[in-house]
Amino acid sequence: MRGVGSLLLRLCLLLTLVAAGTYLLLCFSPVDPVRAYIGNDLLHVPPAQQALIARRWGLDQPLWLRFARWAGQALQGEWGYSSLYNAPVRQVIAERLPTSLGLLAGAWLLSGLGGVALGLLAGRYHGRWPDRLLRRLIYLMACLPTFWVALLLLALLAVAWPVLPVCCAWPAGLEAEQATFTERLRHLILPLLSLSLIGMGNVAMHTRERVVEVLASEFVLYARAQGDGGWSLLRGHVLRHALGPALCLQFASFGEFIGGSLLAEKVFAYPGLGQASVDAGLRGDIPLLMAVVLLCTLLVFAGNQLAGWLLHRLNRPLALPHVA
Repeated sequence: MRGVGSLLLRLCLLLTLVAAGTYLLLCFSPVDPVRAYIGNDLLHVPPAQQALIARRWGLDQPLWLRFARWAGQALQGEWGYSSLYNAPVRQVIAERLPTSLGLLAGAWLLSGLGGVALGLLAGRYHGRWPDRLLRRLIYLMACLPTFWVALLLLALLAVAWPVLPVCCAWPAGLEAEQATFTERLRHLILPLLSLSLIGMGNVAMHTRERVVEVLASEFVLYARAQGDGGWSLLRGHVLRHALGPALCLQFASFGEFIGGSLLAEKVFAYPGLGQASVDAGLRGDIPLLMAVVLLCTLLVFAGNQLAGWLLHRLNRPLALPHVA
């Protein structure tokens, strides 16, 4: 119970610091929420009307009072009203969160499976030409930015060879409920690939290093002396030891996937929280952006805690046995 209490205390402190820092940055940003809300009709709205909107939103109040009021409402479950979508923040999140979670979960799973497979293959042929070729590919995948990969895939697979849709999560002109599973899947492929390829490189690098280390260990040499070798050796002895660090890295990389999803959703106009948060930042929608930031903070914290717990659980099995 003490561990759970300490964990909850750290989470509360983290959310408080993130909320205060984010609110402070948003209030001092160059984006005027009132002007961004009015948009192209700014010349037709007199200053008195603009001041009335600012007063209605509480922007004429001191900064500390605005934050205290927002924090009090947030603790009661009232996240405010989104000026960008003209809807309560909870409604916007409820509508867009499933789309983002589907993209993040798919990219996280594909990145982990692909990274482990590439790392096993490169480590299996350590020092030979498949290893050298895969290492170059892995390093390239690890250093490419998400938005560049997204634009490249968009140009190749949606424009030059139009085999996949250009944007959105379902065909234009249809409601979300009218789209079939196949249509949703086709619209998911490009953002899923652009997001998963980035994290795949890091997992592959760590898996390869672990495979090379385990293959050079004493108990693997003993297993080879007993006639075990090839892919059966990898499945029976190496994979168990190489999978732990890869899983820990995947759970600890939640933040990278969330950051990458912001860009991927914006490039492909994918209607998730990533696109909503980018638009909210550009339009000065403080309530929506605060809710998204705190939700992402909670996901990253959960991922880091899962990674630490998993590393602790796997620490004993990962110790290589001594062979006399």
